[in-house]
Amino acid sequence: MLDAIGVESLDAIFRSEVPDEVRLDRPLDLPAGMSEQDVNDQLSALAARNTHADGEISFLGAGMYDHYVPALVDSIITRSEFLTPYTPYQPEISQGGLQVMFEFQTAISELTGLPVSNASMYEGPSSVASAGYLAKLETGRRKFVISRGVHPHSRETLRTTSVGCEIVEVALDDAGATDLQQLAAAIDDDTAAVFVQQPNFLGTVEDLGPLVEAGKRTGALVVCAADPLPLAILEPPGNFGVDVCVGEGQSLGNRLDFGGPSFGFFAARESHIRKMPGRIAGETVDAEGRRGFVLTLQTREQHIRREKATHNICTSQALNALAGVIYLSWLGKRGAVEIAELMLRRTHYAREALGLEPINPGPVVREFAVRVPGLDDLFTRAREAGINPGYRLGRDYAEYEDGLLVAITERRTKAHIDQFAALLEKVTA
Repeated sequence: MLDAIGVESLDAIFRSEVPDEVRLDRPLDLPAGMSEQDVNDQLSALAARNTHADGEISFLGAGMYDHYVPALVDSIITRSEFLTPYTPYQPEISQGGLQVMFEFQTAISELTGLPVSNASMYEGPSSVASAGYLAKLETGRRKFVISRGVHPHSRETLRTTSVGCEIVEVALDDAGATDLQQLAAAIDDDTAAVFVQQPNFLGTVEDLGPLVEAGKRTGALVVCAADPLPLAILEPPGNFGVDVCVGEGQSLGNRLDFGGPSFGFFAARESHIRKMPGRIAGETVDAEGRRGFVLTLQTREQHIRREKATHNICTSQALNALAGVIYLSWLGKRGAVEIAELMLRRTHYAREALGLEPINPGPVVREFAVRVPGLDDLFTRAREAGINPGYRLGRDYAEYEDGLLVAITERRTKAHIDQFAALLEKVTA
């Protein structure tokens, strides 16, 4: 290869392209190599230092949740026809994959109350950022107003990806809900989108009606980030006039042990369909009148001219989304309501049982926030007892330095909650 390009050595290639001042003039300072067995032993020792969700009673949530995943999910998604395929460019040989996408979109539309959904996104925070990009395209404006009740990672991702845009954060009120007056005051004629979350990061069930009304006063789009399971018992965001509903789908059939990958969802009003990111599968009939599925819209840059692409997303996390739609199918409509109602009841039971000062005393589901005297001592003693007490709110909210966010799923039983309450009583006595 060097002879073919007329260069005497590999170093000569680097000399011509990489300046001497940025090149390392010594070998890399790396330890000696190890055998495969030694590497395996070392990695196993490192892994043993961690605790996994099945090894403790976990009240940790903050966007990722310890739900039970039925064996049915793994038994289907590990089949080779689902585990190995890539993008279904040829619909005639990809009917199974396309139907999965179509069924997923249908489920998301039903949960969100919006007519169109794409075939999934990377995860929750980038879905929020994608909604901001759509709002810029639709309105030509460059200001975002976002509630501090939106997940901190989503707010950070929106800020990172929205170069040149003004981003105004709106505080939470004394009940842990978005401050309506501050939100309305922040919105002006240059506002492209208003972002809220349902339930919000603290677990508060937001009163979406007034928030949406305030957002639409100047023609801005309203984006709602939502937790899909509580939507089974909450009024769908689309019914309030929300333009776009996005969210994190990990709680639908995806365990915490995937190491990061999950999936996001993105639903919108039909008028936004050509500016939505990713791909949309559609239902049609073939030449003989038989039901079939196709990729109806593909707005990413791989498929059309770059200057006309509305997004650069290059995967839909299809396998993780498949786990989500299998899980929803396993639950069924009644099952989804039952698991959401169970979380609602246990969330309120836990808040009463812990007996601490609530940060968000109003309606909550799945999570709630409390102030904990001696938070450091609680974490030390809880870990000794095999309990993960929750998420330290001070990491993201300076005003809640003593705050603890406690998450409840169907895996947290009354006995678990009572055990946690007994421990708290000892710590705060």
